[in-house]
Amino acid sequence: MNVVALKPKISESEKITINLGLIDLGQIDLLVQEGFYSNRTDLIRTAIRNQLAIHAETVKQTVARKSLVLGLQTYSRTDLEALRDSGQTLHIQVLGLATIASDVSAELALATIASISVLGAFHASAAVKAALSQRIH
Repeated sequence: MNVVALKPKISESEKITINLGLIDLGQIDLLVQEGFYSNRTDLIRTAIRNQLAIHAETVKQTVARKSLVLGLQTYSRTDLEALRDSGQTLHIQVLGLATIASDVSAELALATIASISVLGAFHASAAVKAALSQRIH
């Protein structure tokens, strides 16, 4: 009998909740009803993408100025052990998703991660998040 371990799927999106005024919500529903959008979410995603496109140059300049990693960044146990062994520490600065592998211990994370600044989402075990809580900005 072959047993294959499946890697957990990394979500490419994060759920958020927003509060809208009743008039705004009614206008959204009207546009959906008239066929401009397939549903409320479609309109909201489109509106957000349009605003991000308007501000794309500002985002690009800020990412460069703040030396942010753009996209998905994963830190493995092997990566962090190599840092520890070389006496170096890591300043994580990500715009997107930063993930610390599930097999990274809280002790290893504390020994190697000096600070964390993530605009987007940060995934790590509860123990690692708790250990690094004072270093997360």
